Amino acid sequence: GCMPIEVLASRGKDAMRYGPLKPVGLTNPKTGHRPWANLQLRKENKDGTMYNLVGFQTNLKFPEQKRVFSMFPALKNAEFVRYGVMHRNTFLNSPGLLSYDFSMLKRPNIYFAGQISGVEGYMESAASGILAGYNAARRLFGEEPIKLPKITMLGALSQYISDESVKNFQPMGAAIGLVEPLGETIKDKKERYERIAQRSLDYYKSIDF
Repeated sequence: GCMPIEVLASRGKDAMRYGPLKPVGLTNPKTGHRPWANLQLRKENKDGTMYNLVGFQTNLKFPEQKRVFSMFPALKNAEFVRYGVMHRNTFLNSPGLLSYDFSMLKRPNIYFAGQISGVEGYMESAASGILAGYNAARRLFGEEPIKLPKITMLGALSQYISDESVKNFQPMGAAIGLVEPLGETIKDKKERYERIAQRSLDYYKSIDF
């Protein structure tokens, strides 16, 4: 979930460099230099007169936000037109309420998808909506819902949110630990992840939606 920037900062001087200030992929093409840290700004309006600080959700009081964020050299003279606040994600206690196809166990004609179903992340939310919609259509045509296996990330997520053995349920994004292991030991992480991804792709190619 979202962590206040001040909590992240308290974990060490390099903590934010591996979070919202991560400079990976931002090498200057003219000099070849990669910055020590990088603040991302997202344009808020068409005219480009307002920008949002990416990843800086916070519980700091407004005067403290002004003081702290003005420490960035580029923001020294910035006008802060709106200060940050934390948001609370609302979600179902899905295990025991939802099936693997994102329908309600007791009212199978009702579907939930996205963040409220207990998946976390933009891609995960979109994917759960696609799967829920597809299965809703299958139900209308009298067909059985598709149950994706845990060798796929979406299958692993859909089974996680519907697993009644999960206690103290919390939303989950795509995590390799949810996916069924390969069944063989591959020490190189990159190769292992590539094999897991390829196994999933091979499965999708083998079925007829």
